[in-house]
Amino acid sequence: MMTSAKAMLEGSGRHFRRGHKSVQDHPVVEALSTISVTIRKPCLISHDPLGALGFWNESIHFCQWHGVTCSRRHQQKVTILDLESLKLAGSILPHIGNLSFLKILNLENNSFTHEIPSEIGRLRRLQVPALNNNSIGGEIPVNLSSCSNLIRIGLAKNQLMGKIPSDFGSLSKIEVLSLGFNNLIGSIPPPLGNLSSLRKISLAINNLAGSIPFTLSKLKNLVILYLGVNRLSGTVPSSIFNISSIAEFDVGENQIQGNIPLDFGFTLQNLQYFSIGTNRITGAIPPSISNASKLEVLQALNNKQGKCLNWKSYKFLLCSELHPTVSGVGDTMI
Repeated sequence: MMTSAKAMLEGSGRHFRRGHKSVQDHPVVEALSTISVTIRKPCLISHDPLGALGFWNESIHFCQWHGVTCSRRHQQKVTILDLESLKLAGSILPHIGNLSFLKILNLENNSFTHEIPSEIGRLRRLQVPALNNNSIGGEIPVNLSSCSNLIRIGLAKNQLMGKIPSDFGSLSKIEVLSLGFNNLIGSIPPPLGNLSSLRKISLAINNLAGSIPFTLSKLKNLVILYLGVNRLSGTVPSSIFNISSIAEFDVGENQIQGNIPLDFGFTLQNLQYFSIGTNRITGAIPPSISNASKLEVLQALNNKQGKCLNWKSYKFLLCSELHPTVSGVGDTMI
């Protein structure tokens, strides 16, 4: 798991006092006042069936604790906390904000509940908060945008409510924004179009409404766009079909209107997955689709298209009922 946590970077201190002595002078105190308080308190970890944290005690240096990686340069500072897939249950305490050198917080595939504490916004070095596949509720902390070094946000498959913070549009380094499979409401914030480094945006399976912002067409490095299973309306901005890097495109199961641009097969030549099914799209699927030679899956059922084309070269037949969450293709939707 440590290797996978480091891979999340994809190539890429505050001091507290007790009495008159700084934590900087007492590494054991730092361990107890940050990691131990953050992780070992019963109100955080209420269930540890694998005993993964059983050796988190002073008999072993905290940098050698399971799931903990410390900085080589600042040897008493925790940079990675990787507790992925340990069947842990509990909640994330505000003390998480004390780990000021933390770069990766990986709690994926567990059973954490309650809300994400706003103190997470104090982690100015944080690059990857990976909290996918838990039962975390509440709203996304607005001040998460204060973590200006974020590269990847993974909050999918939880029970998050509220709106997507528009301040996320200031995260200039972000490459992956994964918020799918939640209960988010409101519209897609237009400032997300400012994220020039963004390669993947997954907002699928929420309760988002309104139109798809024209500003998303500025995302020239975008590879994956998942907006399916929401309540989005209006048309897909035609300029989005000019983002040649797009490989996976899903707006299925919304209330999208309009038609597919005639030349989209020429402009989206890297396209591999294309889902527009269960919308209000009209017109025929343009013959230019034959130029999208990498296309394997095209789902266009339950629209108002005219002629439905069918090429045997596709892994899945055109106009067949298929959604990535069902087919297995969508394991990456989060």
